[in-house]
Amino acid sequence: MRVDTTGKISLDHIYTRPDPRAYFSTLRDLHYNIPELAKPHFLRLIAEYREARGIPVPTVLDIGCSYGINAALVKHGATMDELYDRYGGRDAHRHTRATLLTRDRELVHSREHAFGDHAGRVRFLGLDASDNALSYALDAGFLDGAVHADLENGEPTGEQRAQLAGTDLAISTGCLGYVTERTISRIIDAHEGPLPWMAHFILRMFPFDPIADTLTAAGYETVRHDGLFRQRRFATPEEQALVLERLADVGVDPSGLETGGWFYAQLYISRPAGRRP
Repeated sequence: MRVDTTGKISLDHIYTRPDPRAYFSTLRDLHYNIPELAKPHFLRLIAEYREARGIPVPTVLDIGCSYGINAALVKHGATMDELYDRYGGRDAHRHTRATLLTRDRELVHSREHAFGDHAGRVRFLGLDASDNALSYALDAGFLDGAVHADLENGEPTGEQRAQLAGTDLAISTGCLGYVTERTISRIIDAHEGPLPWMAHFILRMFPFDPIADTLTAAGYETVRHDGLFRQRRFATPEEQALVLERLADVGVDPSGLETGGWFYAQLYISRPAGRRP
């Protein structure tokens, strides 16, 4: 398998297919589960934001949303096991994109009002560079809106800035590190009013300092959650060896964690200064 500049195997091909089957069939074998672990933290932050700001239906920006996985879990009550069975199960190959979408819309409709205040009263806006992934998530009904952009390499258009300006919270489950402070800065700059609260799960191999500095300069206070979160297993011994080298380079001790065969992430929650952590 090809590795990228960070030492991780390249999984670019699974984010650009017309439907999520390659995504789930590949990641299932690697026990990828970070969206499931992130879900209760996102739900809690959304509830806290709703209460603090008095906004009954906040809009969440999911950075690097791919096929709308976080939206499916947080807004529509799905689980990762359910999605793995849906797109990577025995009968997945029998479906077309159209029949998969029909099933997804039925799921969205059946759970539209099934999960109470926490999950039901929220909008999801997806940000991703993959047009295919965004299109699928929109057509399935997982996302309420989408921004197809690469904010690492360019400013948002006027329309995209307006979309970003309407978001109340920004979340991510693994893309930060590849996505840098440039994207975070452009999201912040789009807001002329109150700044969005943020919650980001970042692999330990990626230093958070450049993003933290950008957030601090914009008026945020950031708190790191005490726990660690398994993202997925290493795909190959080569991948593990390269990541262990990178961890050593950034001064992170992998003993008992990445040495055991898993990527680990940390959760950072950022609020505009003056809000309780």
